[in-house]
Amino acid sequence: MPAITIPMPSPSDHSWWHRRRPYSPLEVACDVLVHCLGLILAAGGGGALLVVAALWTAPVYAPAVAIYVGSLLVLFSVSLAFNTAPIAPFKRLLARLDQAAIFLVIAATDTPILAMISDTSTGSRMLGLVWGASVLGIALKLLVPQHFGRLAILLYAAIGWSGVAVFSSLAQVVPPSTLWLLLAGGIVYSTGIIFHVWEKLFFHNVVWHCFVVAGASLHLWAVLDCMVLRRL
Repeated sequence: MPAITIPMPSPSDHSWWHRRRPYSPLEVACDVLVHCLGLILAAGGGGALLVVAALWTAPVYAPAVAIYVGSLLVLFSVSLAFNTAPIAPFKRLLARLDQAAIFLVIAATDTPILAMISDTSTGSRMLGLVWGASVLGIALKLLVPQHFGRLAILLYAAIGWSGVAVFSSLAQVVPPSTLWLLLAGGIVYSTGIIFHVWEKLFFHNVVWHCFVVAGASLHLWAVLDCMVLRRL
């Protein structure tokens, strides 16, 4: 009986989970360094934030901060695994997790901030809407990732900027410095999307992930600002 072989996709194929031009060894090496920087940021900075907030400055918000820090670790870990994995069926699974993790981190980043107004109807509704939309996005990316490719980018941006709708409520309880840091992080993330979709540009993936790390750094600083620094 002849052996049954499953054809593997070649690097020249193009689909939702890998690109036509393989990244060069230098591009991959630089991308690994950027991801490692992101993991250090999440584990070191995020871990310190969580410990200080939970034990000293903001214990009531510790669960929200834990969700946020955990999402950063998931995002950079899964992204590192996906972007360094060879083209194989396992990479397709990692692609689903990588794209779903973006929705997770967007909702988780909003969680500590919106938790500060969660005792109001506006805050609780917005928190529910953010997580509801993000869970929907996660489900789509896990179940039918081949669809809604570029449309998902719009959904990422819409959820990320949804906090503008409750800006007046946030401004009453969140320090101005925190709001400015959140705004700066959102702008950095949004600008990075240009390089994410500019696949013909060499090192486009490295540049995109640099913007991700920069945006994550600003948002981590924002959470640190409102949960620790302004409470000392």
